[in-house]
Order: sequence, then C-alpha cells, then structure tokens
Amino acid sequence: MHFQTKNVHFQEKVSADELSKTKPIYQTSAFAFDDLDDMESYFQGEKSYLYTRNGNPNTDDLGKGVADLEGAPAGVATSSGISSILAGVLSVAKSGDHVIATEDLYGGTYQLMANELPNFGIDVSFVNFADEHAVREAIKDETVLLYSESITNPLLRVEDLARVRKIAQEFGLKTMIDNTFATPYLIRPFDEGIDLVVHSATKYIGGHSDISAGVLVGLETLLKKARMKVTNLGSNLGPFDGWLGCRGLKTLSLRMQKQSANAEALADVLRNEAMVTKVYYPSAASTAGNGAIVTIDLGDGYDLHTFFRSLAWVKIVPTLAGVETSVTYPAGTSHRAMPKSTREKLGVTDQMVRISVGIEDERDVIDTFLKALQAAKIS
Repeated sequence: MHFQTKNVHFQEKVSADELSKTKPIYQTSAFAFDDLDDMESYFQGEKSYLYTRNGNPNTDDLGKGVADLEGAPAGVATSSGISSILAGVLSVAKSGDHVIATEDLYGGTYQLMANELPNFGIDVSFVNFADEHAVREAIKDETVLLYSESITNPLLRVEDLARVRKIAQEFGLKTMIDNTFATPYLIRPFDEGIDLVVHSATKYIGGHSDISAGVLVGLETLLKKARMKVTNLGSNLGPFDGWLGCRGLKTLSLRMQKQSANAEALADVLRNEAMVTKVYYPSAASTAGNGAIVTIDLGDGYDLHTFFRSLAWVKIVPTLAGVETSVTYPAGTSHRAMPKSTREKLGVTDQMVRISVGIEDERDVIDTFLKALQAAKIS
C-alpha cells in the first residue's frame, strides 16, 4: 500500500466475533486466564498479553503503526519521547560505553544525555554533526552509538543521514535518529540505513496536543532489548494514550501536508521582513515538504515581550505540533537547562522564537505574525 493508505489502515481488523469498527480501548491493568495452564501459555509465547506494563493491544498498535510507516520491522510505544530515547540508548549502550550526539539537539535530550546517562556509566560527547571530521575525531574504542535528529530542534538543520550511516558502518557503530520534526511523512531514516528511529509521539504522531507518548522503532534485535528496558523501567504507555495516539496517527498525512504548506508560506513572508535577523526553515528536507516548524531570530529590532503579547489567537506553549498554530521561547523552555554559553555557540539566542504552524488558513497565520512584528517593532 502507498503511504497515505498505510497511514489509515495500520491496525489489524478486530476479530470476527467483535462488531466494533474501531479498535476498543483495553483499559485494563491485567488480562485474565482460564487456569494455571492458560496463564503459563503466555510465558511460552502462545498468548500476547499478561500485564499492561508488559504490553497492551492499544500501545502495541501505536508501536506497530509507526514502525509500519517508517518501514521498520518492530516498534514499541512508551510514556514519552524521552523514555523512548532512553530505551533506545540502553538497547545499545551499557556502563563503560560512549555515545556521540549532535550538539544542536532538543534541550530535553541534552539534559538526558548530559545529566542522566552518566549515572548509567555511559559517557556522551556532543559534536557538530555538520562537520564530518569532528564526528570522526570524537570516536573512541568505547564508542557504540551515533545519535542525531533528522531535522534539528530548534535550528532546523537537516541531518545528512547517509553520512551518519557511512561513518557508523566504517567504525561498526549503531545509529539512532530522532524523527519527531520530520515524521515518516517527510523522512524515513530506517529506509536510509539507520538502526533506531525515535519519535516524541506527543507531537505530530498524536497531533492534537492531548497525549504524552513516545515511539521507538528499528531492528528487531534492538527492539527486543528496548521492550525489556521499557518493561523493567516502568516507562510503558497507558492504553488510553495508546488509543488516542492511534487515532491521531491516522490523519498524519493530511496534517503534515497542510501544516508544511502553511509553514513554507509563512517562512517565505518572514524572510522579506528586513528587521527579522534570521529565518530558519529547511529548503530541501524531502520531496514531500520541509516540515511545519519555522524558527526566527528577532534580533534587536523587536521587543520580545510585546511580540508574544501581540499574537492574538496564537497560543504560547512549551511544546509543538498540534493542529493549532503555537509559539514557544526556546531559551526559556526547551533549552533553558542548556548552559548559556552552549546555547550562544549554537545560535539559540535570547531573541529566538520557534513557531509551530497549524492547519488554519495560511492567510490568517501570516497576518497574525506580521501584525505582531509590527506591534513589537522598536522605533
């Protein structure tokens, strides 16, 4: 099936004796058995479910659905994007190992890798992945994993996946890519030879700002280990969030098509605003579009607080990707815990604004931001 068809029909049909058109919500903590022999059949691999922390039809549907769209053989849904990242890293790295991550990544991922992974005995180096020589120079005997984002947050650099794969293969390393901003509608890293692909399903997979979830997909050998980490660390996703994630996933194609088109139109207009210091928006992320995020640096020509107060119906939130256009302030939210010197080196300035473009009429989106810029202009 083509992508748009798979996007809608990723779930298996409900069994013939159940007449529901949509998959029911298995809102249960555990599954019942006829007798001890019946319960033992789970441990022999003859039955799928025992206890929801180990697995649930709704959460399994979400993991399998995203894996299907990514072209991967296996997937697991977790309680958040960060828990999916942790499960993926721990499926590859153990105490004494070394991970190399791109330096221009999401602030929450930076915190996980800089502050938490060392507690597992895992060393992390942050490197400029746009510089192939720098990545090669950072590789040590203990290195096991290269980690990056397909479209980085918030600077929107499009990763060279072929180069990441080439370096990894040359040194016998595993690769992991956060595909949250691109989604499989735009980019499919697994098809490019990447071993593990992670999503904050809170964002475009769910699509409606009503769940917190993550999904990790990739090689079955690694996903088997990752599933065990999810179970043992208690980072499983609940059934209702899994069901909501599946419902949201079915409209991914429609949402990304509209949101990407709106974002491109907004970026084109903002580039013509001479006083805006810089507009970040990819130009060739994929043939299907360039994503729904536009990042701008207002520079010294605008009052930041007036700009945010002048956005009318646009919501100010610390996240992204809902069907409604929203804005956030990276230096004060997603990248707040990143050292200021590191933010400045990357170009995440105190005047930076990240815009998550929704599905509204593009004329209303553009008009709202132009009016906010006009109101915030320092004369």
